[in-house]
Amino acid sequence: MSTVHQEVIAIATPGRGLTDITRELERVVSVSTVSAGLCSVFVQHTSASLVIQENADPAVLRDLQVWLERLAPEHAHAYEHDQEGLDDMPAHLRAAVTRTSETIPVLNGKLAMGTWQGIYVWEHRARLHTRSVVVTVLGR
Repeated sequence: MSTVHQEVIAIATPGRGLTDITRELERVVSVSTVSAGLCSVFVQHTSASLVIQENADPAVLRDLQVWLERLAPEHAHAYEHDQEGLDDMPAHLRAAVTRTSETIPVLNGKLAMGTWQGIYVWEHRARLHTRSVVVTVLGR
């Protein structure tokens, strides 16, 4: 018999950068009682994304942020879509080259993440936001 457990979690981001949500996802998997299956994670926004990345050395996250800012820089009059500020279109571009969903195996009732892996909401806007993340755990 399969189990499906779903929650929408609110993630407060402090502004541009990466917010670790691994512990919150572990909580959802634990509550689901699924021992073997999949955990699907989806961020419901077009100016934020998800990434599975190293959780040991914070320099990795800083380097990723710098790299992405170079890829989609903020420049006055650089983009047609700028109604919400200079960071608006660059945030959409940054989300377009990253991911809005991730799927992680559930093994023995836990996320089957590697030793140095964490999952992050990557906020691409300059100011703080509360992001909605849909977490669906399926399995047995």
